[in-house]
Amino acid sequence: MTTSIATNIGDMPLYTAGDPAHSRAAVVVIQEAFGVTAHIERCCDRLADAGYFAVAPALFHRTTTDSFAYDDFEHAMPHMGALGKEGIEADLAAVAAHLGTLGFERPRRGIVGFCMGGLVAFVAATLGEFGAAVTFYGGGVTTGRFGYPPLVEIADRVNTPWLGCYGDLDKGIPPEDVEQLRRAVVGAAALTEVVRYPDADHGFNCEDRPAVYNPDAAKDAWARMLAFFEADLGTTGSSA
Repeated sequence: MTTSIATNIGDMPLYTAGDPAHSRAAVVVIQEAFGVTAHIERCCDRLADAGYFAVAPALFHRTTTDSFAYDDFEHAMPHMGALGKEGIEADLAAVAAHLGTLGFERPRRGIVGFCMGGLVAFVAATLGEFGAAVTFYGGGVTTGRFGYPPLVEIADRVNTPWLGCYGDLDKGIPPEDVEQLRRAVVGAAALTEVVRYPDADHGFNCEDRPAVYNPDAAKDAWARMLAFFEADLGTTGSSA
């Protein structure tokens, strides 16, 4: 189901899955560079099946409410390029506040992001609004994006348990960058974990991208994410 919530510049579409009154915790699912695609919606649906109230905010809402095909870089990239630190953090705050009104306080709010959303999830792990954060192949590790410094430079600000999942075949996030990030988060105030998949490429979790989808890596990373949320989110009882 798609609804909307208020932000600092107007309403933002929000895909939702699950019943907040009977969910163990809430998880915010942050989109790829192609918007809130069918794949992102299915991720929400799968999290709902696992007992979570899952929501996917449309971060492109300032410029479009559309999503794009995975080969439509021409139309998707300008909207990603229009994102900035101020807007991202305003949207994260709006989603966190919305979940708070449903009874999900910080210890019962998680966040997971894919592709550009993986960067956003990492940033969220520094902001204090969430109880656990997971990144799937998020960029910006050694080169700043969206007005943020490289993630390796803000890794010591992580104050939320964070899990990062990366593929060694990812040309945009090579293993040496991932290892640099692994070393950088060692000094963080929260538990951190980095997992690498030798045979996986960027987008390995997305079944709608057959050229890069890796079912073995996807299955393992998804299971690790669920275990991470189970361990780090306050999952006792419902939000009622």
